[in-house]
Amino acid sequence: MKISFPRMGYSYIALKWLVENLGHECIVPPEPSNHTLDLGVRYAPEFACIPFKILLGTYIEVARMGAEAVVTSGGMGPCRAGYYWVMHKYLLEEMGLPLKIIAMEMPLLNLGDFWGKIDYLRRGGGVSLKELLRVLKVTWAKVKAIDDIEIRAHQVRPREVRRGDTTRAINTGLDYIDAAQGEEEIRQARQEAMDLLVGVERDDERQPLKIGIIGEIYVVLEPAANHYIQLLLGEMGVETDRSIYLSSYTRKNTIINLEGDLFAIARPYLNEAPIGGHGVNSIAETILYARHGFDGVVQLAPFSCIPEIVAKSIIPAVSRDFDIPVQTVFIDEQTGRAGVQTRLEAFVDLLQWRRERRHKQGKKVFSI
Repeated sequence: MKISFPRMGYSYIALKWLVENLGHECIVPPEPSNHTLDLGVRYAPEFACIPFKILLGTYIEVARMGAEAVVTSGGMGPCRAGYYWVMHKYLLEEMGLPLKIIAMEMPLLNLGDFWGKIDYLRRGGGVSLKELLRVLKVTWAKVKAIDDIEIRAHQVRPREVRRGDTTRAINTGLDYIDAAQGEEEIRQARQEAMDLLVGVERDDERQPLKIGIIGEIYVVLEPAANHYIQLLLGEMGVETDRSIYLSSYTRKNTIINLEGDLFAIARPYLNEAPIGGHGVNSIAETILYARHGFDGVVQLAPFSCIPEIVAKSIIPAVSRDFDIPVQTVFIDEQTGRAGVQTRLEAFVDLLQWRRERRHKQGKKVFSI
């Protein structure tokens, strides 16, 4: 079977390996582009959020590339994301595109459904149960290695002497991970990638501002959806840390649910029922970034995303109580990179002014 999947950052490297080693042909989704978004906007309901539109555009593109099925995620709670795949299925059928959608519900929600679909993919590729476990283990090792490399890159970029050296290093490192075929090879590839990043010429005398990135999972994870915000900030000399990586998200939602901790942190500001999506996370993670001495926070949200709208209405109180500025960026098909960059530059100027004022007043500037 020719299988594809949504594109979310660099995770396609691990997912490609997974599909191919389950015995299927992988149709790697192209990086979301203006063409991708145009397709989604053309066929999606007007009120749909930008992740819905980008995913629909991606499915149309991979269907035209020959994909017979896409593997995607389901969901739970008030957020509409859990129903995306159902609407996508109807829209693709109306367009006459024969694309099967395999929606993986979270194991903590429906373990039988999750493993039933994994087994369907295994049997379709003629892979034994023993080999399935090995493939899953190697895929997980790739996911973790990719996240480790990206985290390190966001620490190095604001200190690089020559702009672009970090980006070139991480791209080469990711090629190493892509080529690795087993856990030991992945370990070696990860180390070689880290060595490349260590080798980037840096000015370690710099004390970059630190900004946390929070918000809805898709626009946080996919650089093309958020206009490469971490790259933009890094090249402005800002160190960024985002609240969501695929490895941490997968661990929380497939192995053990750690969300109770975040609910406890957010409870003084939100003591009602869960609001869905990553709304509670956005409130709790703003508090955590403040506690860890970050200079500011950027909230990324699709326009019309109810969980993030609720979070945005609460965050000003968190910002005031914990003395941490928060810049919210709502994203839709009208959002342009130049506009995002202008807002970020103004926010960075504000944070730099606050830091200098604190130094003059003799206040301690925290760091992690």
